[in-house]
Amino acid sequence: MSLSALTLDQWRSLDLPSARRVAHEAAESVGGRVTSVETVEHLDAPLHRVRIERSAQEFALIPGGTVTLGFDPDAWRPTPEQTADYAESLDQGFGFGPDLRAHLAQVLSPRRTVTLATVLMGVEDESLTGPPSGIPAALAARGLRMPSTDEWEHACGAGSTTLFRWGDDCPLDRTPYEHPEGPQTRPNAFGLRIAHDTYSAELTSDTTAVHGGDGGESVCGGYGTLLGWLPLATANRNPFMAEFVYGPDGEDLCEDFSTRPVLTL
Repeated sequence: MSLSALTLDQWRSLDLPSARRVAHEAAESVGGRVTSVETVEHLDAPLHRVRIERSAQEFALIPGGTVTLGFDPDAWRPTPEQTADYAESLDQGFGFGPDLRAHLAQVLSPRRTVTLATVLMGVEDESLTGPPSGIPAALAARGLRMPSTDEWEHACGAGSTTLFRWGDDCPLDRTPYEHPEGPQTRPNAFGLRIAHDTYSAELTSDTTAVHGGDGGESVCGGYGTLLGWLPLATANRNPFMAEFVYGPDGEDLCEDFSTRPVLTL
């Protein structure tokens, strides 16, 4: 079986020595070296977490296969506190309609099943040094590429289908910016530092989506606490920000955006 065909289920079935062998094979295939292999608990089962260094940049192994992505608002039941917080945002003129689930349907990607190849993805995103239109060529010169939207969501959620990568709830007594020790600050199941700061805004190959944050818009705009956390939701695509980023004004704001490099196996 090729490395790219490794599925998440197969990866989880491996013992630690076998996972180490796969990690070293992946590192050798891209001219890198393994810096760590550990096992963590995720979704009530063990999950191996691998880091590989190449050209002084760290990557995580992201196993693929057929996976479920997106969010189903109709199947989700908000807590009374979440509903009340959203109602306060509506009173301030924010939100799409009186129903929180209807709002989520506007900004989150729909539930779907996709098949993905296993890749190596940057543990950290990297800031742009030029306009969004120049990202693919700049990355290709280093043997890298942008992730697809599906790859980004899978890498963030790591098999979880909850609203956030850590669950369906978020603190409602403060925004992420005011919570430096909140759940968003922990590495995700694959070891990525992702969806951790609403001031972050990551671009993928999909020009209709911006992931991982909204450039601080929700915090600065006073949208409310739940809406302040929502840009960190795994399936949040920020479609209205994407229209701005890829419009004529976005070309001049490259320093405000980033992307997460991918190494194809």
